[in-house]
Amino acid sequence: MDGGVPPKIPRPHRDDVLLAAVSVLAGLLLWVLGVHSTPSRHSLPDWAVLVPLLVLGALELLRRTMPRVTLSVGTLAVIADQFTLGNIASVIIFTDLMYAAVVYGKPSMARRLPVSTGLITVAVTIGSLVWLRTPQALLIGVITGIVSFAPALTGATLRNHREAAEAARLRAEQTALLAEMDRSQAVVAERARMARELHDMVANHLSAIAIHSTAALSIDSPATSREALGVIRENSVQGLAEMRRLIGLLRDAGAEQEAVAVPSLDGLEALLGQARTNGSASGLDFVLADERPTGAALPAPVELAAYRIVQESLTNALKHAAPGTVRVRVAHGAGLLTVAVDSPYGDRPDPRAPGSGAGLIGMRERTELLGGTFTAGAADRVWQVRAVLPAEERAVQS
Repeated sequence: MDGGVPPKIPRPHRDDVLLAAVSVLAGLLLWVLGVHSTPSRHSLPDWAVLVPLLVLGALELLRRTMPRVTLSVGTLAVIADQFTLGNIASVIIFTDLMYAAVVYGKPSMARRLPVSTGLITVAVTIGSLVWLRTPQALLIGVITGIVSFAPALTGATLRNHREAAEAARLRAEQTALLAEMDRSQAVVAERARMARELHDMVANHLSAIAIHSTAALSIDSPATSREALGVIRENSVQGLAEMRRLIGLLRDAGAEQEAVAVPSLDGLEALLGQARTNGSASGLDFVLADERPTGAALPAPVELAAYRIVQESLTNALKHAAPGTVRVRVAHGAGLLTVAVDSPYGDRPDPRAPGSGAGLIGMRERTELLGGTFTAGAADRVWQVRAVLPAEERAVQS
């Protein structure tokens, strides 16, 4: 047999206990002093006025936790008080119960009570005038409004202010959360951009160093070693300069500094010349087909992305391509910039340099950040890299 535990009465709030004690003591003091609100109505014993007072005082203990119950029982108690000598403390306690019902009750009750008490006040006023037919009958409506409508309206005003303050607090928290999310996303995007720049600037030089050092170790020839050491030194100096430039940018971020030259497509010929020097030992040749219209201007982010894509493709060719010709084609038309790099794909006589795949990821990220399309893969023993970038001023900066 399932023996259910009866629900416990909620523990009253400390302030409610103090309020109940003060209210009851005040009512007892008025009774002892003989101060009554309706002294002409004494059909019941004089002590009967204490019953509604004690009931209303006990209800003060539950004004926060059980507002519906306290208002219902309190209404009956204050009506009963009118049939005794009457105690002004009982009426004051009832006004507090009405106020608490609006402030701590359910939203539906909080919306309903100001309207219903307002209608009751109007009805009592009209009924009193019709019944008594004297101007003093208006006092009955005024007292009814003070006892019921005024505390309900006060509670509704306070509740609305509290709800507005809570809504403002929640909006502030949501705004702070969105700002933190934006900051986190900006940090992640900046770290990804820095990683792409570092890889694109340094990987080319380090790959050339790795390839020529491998050739110097595997071919026991003074001429080959001297040529390899020359290439290694050149790439080491250039790579070190690139690293210093990047470190300078990071260290001086936000400070006043001179403008740094951004690589553009006009530097492709120099880039391929460097690749020819680095790839001579691997049997690679590099050919550029620049089909851009003369004087055609491109947004700086687009030129930088295209330059880095070509640079990374040449680096991958130096590391992995078979002997042959690497062909680079750049074309601009119909609002699009097309970058195509074809390199021989197959076995190569000398060892391949290790790769991590970060270059392909970086090229794809650069293209997608600008709203373009990127593909890379082998077809007919040729490794093909294709990037189509929007060549408009609205292109997103990478």
